[in-house]
Amino acid sequence: MELKHEMAKSLLMTSSLSARTNLLQLTGVSLYNTTHGFHEEEVKKTLQKFPGGSIDLQKEDSGIGILTLNNPSKMNAFSGVMMLQLLERVIELENWKEGKGLIVRGAKNTFSSGSDLNAVKALGTPEDGMALSMFMQNTLTRFTRLPLISVALVQGRALGGGAEFTTACDFRLMTPESEIRFVHKEMGIIPSWGGASRLVEIIGSRQALKVLSGALKLDSKRALNIGMAEEVLQSSDETKSLEEAQAWLMQFVSGPPEVVRAMKKSVCSGKELYLEEALQNERDLLGTVWGGPANLEAIARKGKFNK
Repeated sequence: MELKHEMAKSLLMTSSLSARTNLLQLTGVSLYNTTHGFHEEEVKKTLQKFPGGSIDLQKEDSGIGILTLNNPSKMNAFSGVMMLQLLERVIELENWKEGKGLIVRGAKNTFSSGSDLNAVKALGTPEDGMALSMFMQNTLTRFTRLPLISVALVQGRALGGGAEFTTACDFRLMTPESEIRFVHKEMGIIPSWGGASRLVEIIGSRQALKVLSGALKLDSKRALNIGMAEEVLQSSDETKSLEEAQAWLMQFVSGPPEVVRAMKKSVCSGKELYLEEALQNERDLLGTVWGGPANLEAIARKGKFNK
């Protein structure tokens, strides 16, 4: 009888949830694996050959993390080792249960100039390029699915892969003198870290086509105008703009972590899944907070006001 019950339960799960739904629900699942011709360990060995810089993570008691792209001598360009470290930091964030928000920024008042050209030159074949693309798409897709509300703080310039990284965040804040520019066309390539696909989602296909094919310089005013940026901050000072970004993000991440995280997961479902699957995910996520401490406390509080 127990076996029949388990089989029925299993059948219900497989019929009601597609593979895509399960993919979104599972932490740490990547887009590409060996069935796609992607051999992660080989790519990691190759990237290890290109050192320089670091990806630093600071986790605040407020539940806001600060991820810093740190390679200032090369305008925070991504070395191979930094690409590896980014994956390590994403895994760390996947396991940070108290986390609610994340700010991504670059060291020394600039965001990132994209890939370090030393690595790009050495990885010259189409196969190399596609392997690197799969590695970074895996990492940034896992990044976008983090149950944290994320914002890119764009100080200075975000170019190429740096511009692509800003699209992996939920929001973008810019300082008055900053710019975002997809320079890929000038390099004879197209975005490959998922930046083109995510850009379409953020600003629509017509604007995305103009931005990419024109390699347009999006200063803070233009970025705000087309919906690429949420706001232009008051200050261009490194410390003050970070404080402004933290204050801006706090309005969305105040409250219990389990509620904020469930909210972000439900929006991810709505963005990535078919409607029926997204609705089922929303129902399941509700089950994690309905009748929970924050819910019961809020009901008790409202009850007092109604007397």
